[in-house]
Amino acid sequence: MSRPDPNSDDLIYLDLESGRVTIQTRPDLAPNHVARIKELARQGFYDGIVFHRVIDGFMAQTGDPTGTGTGGSGQNLSAEFNEEPHLRGTCSMARAQSPDSADSQFFICFDDSRFLDRQYTVWGHVIEGMDLVDQIKRGEPVQDPDRIVSMKVAADEAA
Repeated sequence: MSRPDPNSDDLIYLDLESGRVTIQTRPDLAPNHVARIKELARQGFYDGIVFHRVIDGFMAQTGDPTGTGTGGSGQNLSAEFNEEPHLRGTCSMARAQSPDSADSQFFICFDDSRFLDRQYTVWGHVIEGMDLVDQIKRGEPVQDPDRIVSMKVAADEAA
């Protein structure tokens, strides 16, 4: 696989206190979800949001401005389930029971989580910094949780 262009509109920089995580988005798999995540990132929506649900061996979930797991941006997205597997580094949308209830919350898989395949919308994959994701504090809820310092589209930072 060739190196992605660091100025790409398809890269997301997820800055944590411990460093930068780079996510390659997949608009070919989930164009509406990728567009919404980029829109929210450009608004600064994710900046300062905690990782509220982090399960060892499974995933780290974020994207809820209330930090409780019940909040969002207020705009649900229609499901874009796809064939992409939930593997280590996969970025996928969290949702409630309804398939069309994804909003702003997403999770990053620590390990193979194929039991989620075709039930949650995969929208990207960590291509750099997975070691930093591995360091996110665990818990349900997390005590003194790690935060997203900032989340932005790479092309915007280069501009």
